[in-house]
Amino acid sequence: MSVPPPSMRGMYALARGVAIVGVRGRPVTVEAHIGRGLPALHLTGLPGPAVQDARDRVRPAVENSGLEWPLRRVTVNLSPADLRKEGPGFDLPIAVVVLAAMGQVPAERLSRYALAGELSLRGELVSTPGVLAIAAAAARAGLGGVVVPSANAAEARLVEGLDVVGASSLSEVAEFLRGRWHPGPVDSASPPAPPEAPDLADVRGQAHARKALEVAAAGGHNVLLVGPPGAGKTMLARRLPSILPPPSRREALEMTLLHSVAGLMSEGAGLLSHRPFRAPHHSVTPAGLLGGGAPLRPGEASLAHHGVLFLDEVNEFRRDVLEGLRQPLEDGRLLIARAARTVEFPARFTLVAAANPCPCGFEGERKRACRCKPHVVQSYRHRLSGPLLDRIDIRVRMPRLTRTELMGTATGESSGPVRERVREARDRQLARLERGRAHCNGEMTGAQARRHADLTPAAERELGKAVERYGLTGRGFDRLLKVSRTIADLGGSRRIEVVHMLEALTFRGEEALPEAGVA
Repeated sequence: MSVPPPSMRGMYALARGVAIVGVRGRPVTVEAHIGRGLPALHLTGLPGPAVQDARDRVRPAVENSGLEWPLRRVTVNLSPADLRKEGPGFDLPIAVVVLAAMGQVPAERLSRYALAGELSLRGELVSTPGVLAIAAAAARAGLGGVVVPSANAAEARLVEGLDVVGASSLSEVAEFLRGRWHPGPVDSASPPAPPEAPDLADVRGQAHARKALEVAAAGGHNVLLVGPPGAGKTMLARRLPSILPPPSRREALEMTLLHSVAGLMSEGAGLLSHRPFRAPHHSVTPAGLLGGGAPLRPGEASLAHHGVLFLDEVNEFRRDVLEGLRQPLEDGRLLIARAARTVEFPARFTLVAAANPCPCGFEGERKRACRCKPHVVQSYRHRLSGPLLDRIDIRVRMPRLTRTELMGTATGESSGPVRERVREARDRQLARLERGRAHCNGEMTGAQARRHADLTPAAERELGKAVERYGLTGRGFDRLLKVSRTIADLGGSRRIEVVHMLEALTFRGEEALPEAGVA
């Protein structure tokens, strides 16, 4: 059997890439074979549309970088073959592995680095979403480092113990692999500046709702605010982030990871230092709120992870959209099921929902009559199902502001002192829950809520009366205990006293939506 001459033999090389599934990176082996045939680039291994488009981007990028593209048949395989590869981040590994197969860059160093980045036709590396997930996957796989666009190097450096090479072009990557270039020392990225948070002192009146917001912040409880237009529901909700404690490093990393995968990180940005506040419009789709699309991306609920999700005019949201919140409100996560796979997105947020008592907003008002027909009011309220409302710990009816409150000069307590009380209450909860998965009272399971309740005899008697009076469900019973526990923590009390139980009962808001069938 005759052996083909060297010029006709195939050339082979291997590189490392990462595919993002949900918010987690999966290592991918990128192989290139250059053999006989008409000049063409063929991609195998279940590439998505953006990866397929790389066939038209990679060759101009290579040639405009002063490198040669083979005038032969090029086959690039992405393994494992049953994992769908999405996004433009495979441009760089595809280009580099072809250069390595031709011998233009040494293949030895490719085994130590994961490559990721989108290429322009001029050979520039442009900002690519999901680099933090890619860097974390490379570290888990035991690789020594990652080569990414310089615009994403700051977020990749959040993964400790990883050599991060931030390059601005394909030619710089080639020079790095040849050992002729290495990025110089880079200053630590400063965290993105938090948006200017409005202060709680701006809110006039509404002492009961202000206290409800403080309890919600201290225990991570969900809140429903019901009141006429202009009562201050939106104003109050937007001030919740100002009284929340700063996120821990673990929480900040999780938040940054989600924003990175969603492509919301600004160029050169590092770790997020402020809790997110997401306020989607009521026209949002299920995929927009809960996550989905092609490729799968986190929705508003996941982008609010460790922060606040505000649903203004909650009764105007589609019912199927609202019902999709039942799982994250219970478990702190969202499972998006598709025919080929199931993807999990974290979604542990504090929900603040605002609603009018009726479509016109004036039901129950003495000075302005409601003109809504009874069946219209009932239909409007029933858009919030009983099971969904049962997952909301605090429900408050906000009255219209009085003339004294509107025209007076007195201001309420500012956010600073409230935030300090919230921080102290959360410290007590962390000390009590240090061995569990919960980090605040709102995250406790029913068994934990009962175990840590520590009721006085008088508070226990009051709880028994509430069970009979309101017909509490099992979930409603547990949530009443959690809110009572948070009120006691705010007061520095080891036990739940009867005054704490009575205050928690005022936050159940049985009069807020009386016809919604809330248990």
